[in-house]
Amino acid sequence: MASCPELEIIDGFYDAAECERIYRHLRHQHQWPDNRYTVAGRQFILPRLQTWHADPGIRYSYSNNLLQTRPWTPVLSDLRSQIETYLNFSFNSVLVNLYRNGNDYVGWHSDNEAELGEQPFIASVTFGAERRFEFRHKKSSENGRVLLRSGTLLIMQPNFQHHWLHSLPIDQNVSEGRINLTFRKVITPALNGLSP
Repeated sequence: MASCPELEIIDGFYDAAECERIYRHLRHQHQWPDNRYTVAGRQFILPRLQTWHADPGIRYSYSNNLLQTRPWTPVLSDLRSQIETYLNFSFNSVLVNLYRNGNDYVGWHSDNEAELGEQPFIASVTFGAERRFEFRHKKSSENGRVLLRSGTLLIMQPNFQHHWLHSLPIDQNVSEGRINLTFRKVITPALNGLSP
Protein backbone atom coordinates (compact mmCIF):
# COMPACT_ATOMS: atom_id res chain seq x y z
CA MET A 1 0.00 0.00 0.00
CA ALA A 2 1.54 3.28 -1.13
CA SER A 3 1.66 6.52 0.77
CA CYS A 4 1.45 9.70 -1.23
CA PRO A 5 3.57 12.76 -0.39
CA GLU A 6 1.33 14.87 -2.64
CA LEU A 7 -1.63 14.36 -0.29
CA GLU A 8 -1.97 16.05 3.08
CA ILE A 9 -4.69 14.85 5.46
CA ILE A 10 -5.84 16.94 8.43
CA ASP A 11 -8.24 14.99 10.64
CA GLY A 12 -10.57 17.02 12.82
CA PHE A 13 -10.27 20.27 10.90
CA TYR A 14 -13.89 20.74 11.96
CA ASP A 15 -15.07 19.32 15.28
CA ALA A 16 -17.99 16.90 15.62
CA ALA A 17 -20.61 19.51 16.54
CA GLU A 18 -19.62 21.79 13.66
CA CYS A 19 -19.61 18.84 11.25
CA GLU A 20 -23.13 17.87 12.31
CA ARG A 21 -24.41 21.43 11.91
CA ILE A 22 -22.83 21.87 8.46
CA TYR A 23 -23.92 18.46 7.22
CA ARG A 24 -27.53 18.94 8.31
CA HIS A 25 -27.69 22.36 6.71
CA LEU A 26 -26.25 21.22 3.39
CA ARG A 27 -28.26 18.00 3.33
CA HIS A 28 -31.62 19.65 3.99
CA GLN A 29 -31.30 23.33 3.03
CA HIS A 30 -29.04 23.10 -0.03
CA GLN A 31 -30.93 22.97 -3.34
CA TRP A 32 -29.83 19.69 -4.91
CA PRO A 33 -30.65 19.26 -8.61
CA ASP A 34 -31.77 16.16 -10.44
CA ASN A 35 -28.84 13.85 -11.18
CA ARG A 36 -29.76 13.14 -14.80
CA TYR A 37 -27.80 14.83 -17.56
CA THR A 38 -27.55 14.60 -21.33
CA VAL A 39 -24.45 14.27 -23.49
CA ALA A 40 -24.68 13.98 -27.29
CA GLY A 41 -28.38 13.25 -27.08
CA ARG A 42 -27.96 10.40 -24.57
CA GLN A 43 -29.19 10.64 -20.99
CA PHE A 44 -27.01 9.54 -18.10
CA ILE A 45 -27.55 9.32 -14.36
CA LEU A 46 -24.81 10.72 -12.16
CA PRO A 47 -24.18 8.33 -9.22
CA ARG A 48 -24.35 11.23 -6.72
CA LEU A 49 -25.86 14.72 -6.53
CA GLN A 50 -23.73 17.78 -7.16
CA THR A 51 -23.74 21.55 -7.52
CA TRP A 52 -21.11 23.99 -8.75
CA HIS A 53 -20.60 27.42 -7.19
CA ALA A 54 -18.18 30.08 -8.39
CA ASP A 55 -17.32 33.75 -8.52
CA PRO A 56 -19.00 35.74 -11.31
CA GLY A 57 -17.63 34.94 -14.76
CA ILE A 58 -16.11 31.58 -13.78
CA ARG A 59 -17.13 28.64 -15.96
CA TYR A 60 -16.11 25.01 -15.64
CA SER A 61 -16.78 21.88 -17.65
CA TYR A 62 -16.69 18.42 -16.10
CA SER A 63 -16.16 15.61 -18.61
CA ASN A 64 -17.15 18.07 -21.33
CA ASN A 65 -20.49 18.65 -19.64
CA LEU A 66 -20.81 22.30 -18.68
CA LEU A 67 -22.12 22.68 -15.13
CA GLN A 68 -24.64 25.32 -14.22
CA THR A 69 -22.84 27.92 -12.13
CA ARG A 70 -24.59 28.93 -8.93
CA PRO A 71 -23.69 31.80 -6.61
CA TRP A 72 -21.98 31.22 -3.30
CA THR A 73 -24.31 30.60 -0.36
CA PRO A 74 -23.49 32.06 3.06
CA VAL A 75 -22.45 28.65 4.41
CA LEU A 76 -20.22 27.87 1.43
CA SER A 77 -18.68 31.35 1.63
CA ASP A 78 -17.88 30.84 5.33
CA LEU A 79 -16.24 27.47 4.67
CA ARG A 80 -14.27 28.95 1.79
CA SER A 81 -13.00 31.81 3.96
CA GLN A 82 -11.93 29.48 6.78
CA ILE A 83 -10.04 27.14 4.46
CA GLU A 84 -8.46 30.00 2.51
CA THR A 85 -7.22 31.55 5.75
CA TYR A 86 -5.73 28.26 6.92
CA LEU A 87 -4.02 27.52 3.59
CA ASN A 88 -3.17 31.12 2.66
CA PHE A 89 -4.55 30.41 -0.79
CA SER A 90 -7.53 31.87 -2.67
CA PHE A 91 -10.19 29.72 -4.35
CA ASN A 92 -12.84 30.98 -6.76
CA SER A 93 -15.10 27.92 -6.99
CA VAL A 94 -16.34 24.81 -5.22
CA LEU A 95 -17.86 21.53 -6.37
CA VAL A 96 -20.34 20.19 -3.80
CA ASN A 97 -21.09 16.45 -3.94
CA LEU A 98 -23.72 14.54 -1.99
CA TYR A 99 -23.16 10.80 -1.73
CA ARG A 100 -26.58 9.73 -0.42
CA ASN A 101 -25.31 6.34 0.77
CA GLY A 102 -22.64 3.78 -0.06
CA ASN A 103 -24.11 3.13 -3.50
CA ASP A 104 -23.19 6.64 -4.64
CA TYR A 105 -19.62 6.95 -5.86
CA VAL A 106 -17.14 8.64 -8.17
CA GLY A 107 -14.95 6.57 -10.49
CA TRP A 108 -11.25 6.80 -11.24
CA HIS A 109 -10.24 10.25 -12.48
CA SER A 110 -7.86 13.17 -12.13
CA ASP A 111 -9.00 16.75 -11.61
CA ASN A 112 -6.90 17.93 -14.53
CA GLU A 113 -9.38 19.85 -16.67
CA ALA A 114 -7.80 22.66 -18.67
CA GLU A 115 -9.76 25.27 -16.71
CA LEU A 116 -7.77 24.38 -13.58
CA GLY A 117 -4.46 25.30 -15.18
CA GLU A 118 -1.21 23.36 -15.14
CA GLN A 119 -0.81 23.30 -11.35
CA PRO A 120 -4.25 22.59 -9.81
CA PHE A 121 -4.24 23.01 -6.03
CA ILE A 122 -7.41 21.52 -4.51
CA ALA A 123 -8.72 21.46 -0.94
CA SER A 124 -11.39 18.88 -0.14
CA VAL A 125 -13.46 18.77 3.05
CA THR A 126 -15.80 15.96 4.14
CA PHE A 127 -18.95 16.01 6.29
CA GLY A 128 -21.06 13.01 7.25
CA ALA A 129 -20.32 9.32 6.77
CA GLU A 130 -16.77 8.02 6.64
CA ARG A 131 -15.81 6.93 3.13
CA ARG A 132 -12.73 5.35 1.58
CA PHE A 133 -10.67 7.60 -0.71
CA GLU A 134 -8.51 5.51 -3.05
CA PHE A 135 -5.61 6.55 -5.27
CA ARG A 136 -3.38 4.79 -7.76
CA HIS A 137 -0.32 5.89 -9.70
CA LYS A 138 -0.84 6.50 -13.40
CA LYS A 139 2.34 4.69 -14.46
CA SER A 140 3.34 2.30 -11.71
CA SER A 141 1.28 -0.28 -9.82
CA GLU A 142 1.36 1.80 -6.64
CA ASN A 143 -2.00 2.29 -4.96
CA GLY A 144 -3.30 3.43 -1.61
CA ARG A 145 -6.36 4.38 0.36
CA VAL A 146 -7.31 6.57 3.28
CA LEU A 147 -10.49 6.74 5.34
CA LEU A 148 -11.94 10.23 5.23
CA ARG A 149 -13.82 10.98 8.42
CA SER A 150 -16.29 13.79 8.96
CA GLY A 151 -14.40 17.06 9.42
CA THR A 152 -11.30 15.92 7.52
CA LEU A 153 -9.51 18.38 5.26
CA LEU A 154 -7.70 16.70 2.36
CA ILE A 155 -5.18 18.81 0.47
CA MET A 156 -4.19 17.71 -3.02
CA GLN A 157 -0.93 19.30 -4.09
CA PRO A 158 -0.63 20.21 -7.81
CA ASN A 159 1.50 17.19 -8.72
CA PHE A 160 -1.11 14.81 -7.33
CA GLN A 161 -3.31 15.37 -10.40
CA HIS A 162 -0.32 14.81 -12.71
CA HIS A 163 0.78 11.49 -11.18
CA TRP A 164 -2.29 9.89 -9.61
CA LEU A 165 -5.88 8.90 -10.25
CA HIS A 166 -8.38 8.87 -7.38
CA SER A 167 -11.85 7.54 -6.66
CA LEU A 168 -14.51 7.12 -4.00
CA PRO A 169 -15.71 3.53 -4.54
CA ILE A 170 -19.05 1.95 -3.75
CA ASP A 171 -19.26 0.71 -0.16
CA GLN A 172 -22.29 -1.43 0.64
CA ASN A 173 -21.57 -1.09 4.37
CA VAL A 174 -22.32 2.65 4.34
CA SER A 175 -25.96 3.60 4.82
CA GLU A 176 -25.54 7.26 5.76
CA GLY A 177 -24.86 10.25 3.54
CA ARG A 178 -21.61 12.09 2.95
CA ILE A 179 -21.13 15.62 1.60
CA ASN A 180 -17.80 16.59 0.09
CA LEU A 181 -16.68 20.04 -1.03
CA THR A 182 -13.69 20.46 -3.33
CA PHE A 183 -12.44 24.02 -3.47
CA ARG A 184 -10.69 24.92 -6.70
CA LYS A 185 -9.14 27.84 -8.52
CA VAL A 186 -10.34 28.03 -12.11
CA ILE A 187 -7.98 29.83 -14.48
CA THR A 188 -10.31 31.88 -16.64
CA PRO A 189 -9.80 32.00 -20.43
CA ALA A 190 -8.80 35.66 -20.20
CA LEU A 191 -5.94 34.79 -17.83
CA ASN A 192 -4.76 32.11 -20.23
CA GLY A 193 -4.64 34.59 -23.09
CA LEU A 194 -7.46 32.79 -24.88
CA SER A 195 -10.56 34.40 -26.32
CA PRO A 196 -13.60 34.10 -24.06
